[in-house]
Amino acid sequence: MELGVMGAMFGGMSLDEALGYCQKLGLDAVELPCGAYPGDPWNLGGIHTSKTKVKELKAKIADHGLNVRGIAAHGNPVHPDKRTANAHHKAHRNAVRLAAEFNTVVINFSGCPGGGPNDRTPNWVTCPWPPDFEQIADYQWNKVIIPYWSKEAEFAKKHGVKIAFEAHPGMTVHNPEDVVRLRKAAGNALGANLDPSHFFWQGIDPIEAARYLGENKCIFHVHAKDCEIDDRNSRITGNLDIKSYGEINARAWVFRTVGYGHGDDFWRPFLSMLRRYDYDGVISIEHEDALMSMSEGFEKAVEYLKPIILREKAGEAWWF
Repeated sequence: MELGVMGAMFGGMSLDEALGYCQKLGLDAVELPCGAYPGDPWNLGGIHTSKTKVKELKAKIADHGLNVRGIAAHGNPVHPDKRTANAHHKAHRNAVRLAAEFNTVVINFSGCPGGGPNDRTPNWVTCPWPPDFEQIADYQWNKVIIPYWSKEAEFAKKHGVKIAFEAHPGMTVHNPEDVVRLRKAAGNALGANLDPSHFFWQGIDPIEAARYLGENKCIFHVHAKDCEIDDRNSRITGNLDIKSYGEINARAWVFRTVGYGHGDDFWRPFLSMLRRYDYDGVISIEHEDALMSMSEGFEKAVEYLKPIILREKAGEAWWF
């Protein structure tokens, strides 16, 4: 396995500064932001059209001893607002073309459509009743999500690229079963960016999620981000909490730096489950901890993960 970082957190730095910081901390890889919600701080969207710029980018990353493991274009390309949908679709296509240059994956959301063809805003369905919700889900999956991602799976395959969905609440694909459902319906170029932080508060066991996705041979990328449940608040509100992420003391859950939501009892078995199903790719740190500065949270995550990720290939079972 390699240790990397989701580079969008460094948007306030120049690319050289960000790469130098990663090199200083001894990282192996970086996940490059390329538009939509992560933004495009280093103007990488469309860079694939210039062989010179791509060559310069590759040289710059290599000079810092790093590899590119993932192009991030998390967005909502099926947004009912056509302007948003078109912008995020363009970002996704640019990400696919850039990913082809680095022989890596694109990380995205499935997106979330409206509840019908005339809606103006997304509609995230969380239960099957009243009957309207079931009808909305049928429209979203069968009229929008599956047709759109079937085309994008073909586009990605033509470029030798895979698409890794981050199963994120608020998006139609928000759990491991949904990832596999979409993969089976739209093509095996689609799979998972396994981010355990979103699963904890949904009541999903990320270790079992890794097993399930591993059995379906579709773990393409992994984010390292933690989550802490506030038991007192959760018992009152449940975990479908729409309060601001800044209202830390009032929320049922918050994102945390690796090791501050869960310790070795989770992270070691989680990494081991990834290895069981032959995932030896990047463990890409994502920092969204409101209790720590970016630098402290990120550096603590690096310090925590370095000694426990599985670096070497598994050996033969020599003892029998």
